[in-house]
Amino acid sequence: MAINRSSIAKQLLPGLNEIFGISYGEVNDEHAPLYEIENSDRAFEEEVLFTGFGSAPTKSEGSAVQYDNAQEGYTARYTMETVALAFAITEEAMEDNLYDTFSKVRAKGLARAMANTKQVKAADVFNNAFSTSYNGGDGQPLISASHPTIGDGNQSNTVGATDFSEAALETATIAVTKIKDDRGILIGASTESLHIPSDLIYTADQVLNSPGTTVAGGSAAFAQNNINAIRNQSVVSDGFYVNRRFTDTNAWFLKTDVPNGTKMFVRVPLQTKMEPDFDTGNMRFKSRERYAFGWSDWRQWRGASGSS
Repeated sequence: MAINRSSIAKQLLPGLNEIFGISYGEVNDEHAPLYEIENSDRAFEEEVLFTGFGSAPTKSEGSAVQYDNAQEGYTARYTMETVALAFAITEEAMEDNLYDTFSKVRAKGLARAMANTKQVKAADVFNNAFSTSYNGGDGQPLISASHPTIGDGNQSNTVGATDFSEAALETATIAVTKIKDDRGILIGASTESLHIPSDLIYTADQVLNSPGTTVAGGSAAFAQNNINAIRNQSVVSDGFYVNRRFTDTNAWFLKTDVPNGTKMFVRVPLQTKMEPDFDTGNMRFKSRERYAFGWSDWRQWRGASGSS
């Protein structure tokens, strides 16, 4: 249905001081720190895990060398989604509008709506990171204690139902240094950044940026005049990022330097079009883009669901 003059009655008369509701700030690209962004020219993209070899055994003198196999593991698929929104305006409404409302609606309204959808879809990967209804290529959610491997049993990238704290962050960052590949070999991973909902912003700032420890207590090991080892060693090298669309107020995530983790594939970047309808005279406006969010290597992330 097209926007007609009855929908904008106040904007057809002089004396209107201001039109509000379409002048809010821009929707920030909060997905950028979460994803590696790549272009695509296909309806879907696939990425396959290829395992290396296990540790080399000791060879006895005169004995035959032992052979090993490298093989493909699971496949991660990214299926492109089309996101689009449009609106139409009657010819008479365009002619009689006194405040040039529709140029603002076209420029800002559509842009905000499209940007918000992108941010919601990006955050959904993490909002469902612990749910078995949203499994990745290995048949497990992004954060799981049971990621299957080819040669090292099940591996975990969960911190459990643990609330964010200095002690919990220390435990999680130590676990990052012990990440192994599918054959059980340490991969030398380190922590890059912390990703949290708005509710944890002040706690995260205190834990990462306080010169002294934030752990309460009077014991020699955790006296309040001890240094903050996380800050002192720059363990979380890129600091923390807040995502306002994370819905769990207690969940938190660590991003590691493992490549090919969470990805966004852009099939068609944002496009806007406008055209008149000959029969009605209505002016039609449309925005459209195609992309996909997902993950390949779960080792890029370690997460905690929080205690509630």
